[in-house]
Amino acid sequence: MLFSLGKTLAALGLFALSTGALAADSAAAGQKQSVDELAKAVQNPIANLISVPFQNNTSFEFGPQEKTQNVLNIQPVVPVSVNENWNLITRTIVPVVSQPELLPGQDRENGLGNTLFTGFFSPAAASEWIWGVGPAIQLPTATDDQIAEDEWAAGPSAVLLTMQGQWVVGMLASNIWDIDADEEINFFTLQYFINYNFSRGWYLTSSPIMTANWKADDEWTIPVGGGFGRVFHIGKQPVNMQFQAFYNVEKPDDIGPDWSTRFQMQFMFPK
Repeated sequence: MLFSLGKTLAALGLFALSTGALAADSAAAGQKQSVDELAKAVQNPIANLISVPFQNNTSFEFGPQEKTQNVLNIQPVVPVSVNENWNLITRTIVPVVSQPELLPGQDRENGLGNTLFTGFFSPAAASEWIWGVGPAIQLPTATDDQIAEDEWAAGPSAVLLTMQGQWVVGMLASNIWDIDADEEINFFTLQYFINYNFSRGWYLTSSPIMTANWKADDEWTIPVGGGFGRVFHIGKQPVNMQFQAFYNVEKPDDIGPDWSTRFQMQFMFPK
């Protein structure tokens, strides 16, 4: 486990060094764009904008022991121009998990969950409706079965949004199945996002993540809630920070948390 964790953290370290180099090149570009422009851009999951969000999710009264679970998602977003008509926006989510005991006799386990890679092919031309489609692929990087079982999985993903005045509204959905055909994974994710932007980079936001495990009896987890955020500069570096809180109106009886919080700090590297 330590060897696997060490390899993954080393890779993340190399990525951090590369994004540090990007910061030097993109600082001037970030200064040219106003914080209001950057706020709307960063709310678009398939914007032509490199960003590195660190999203910390804390779930309370999680599991049969009603303990606290914490998941830090490191999720770099990197757009690539395929040609003059199409962009490919890659989004990789690496979860660093602190998992409480689920059964008597277990201890809290800290490590990595399975990595989710998503690639959205999106038209390069601007339009009223922005959309993208592509594959979602789960990589078996979990360091312990208590956190997640090592399973390859894949399926389709799609995103659709529009920007009207101060509003940025849309949704992102995916469904993945296990690749080895043992039918253990059939997992659906739907995230809608509603943002209202004020001046000076401030905004209100609601972006809960609803999930359905089609292999479970109590398949749905449905949170409601929201929060606020702001885009600003630390020196020349554009940063997006936000806080949200959610209450689960529907959840699995044996493991689902009652409520959760999300704190995110996101570094942006405008081109």
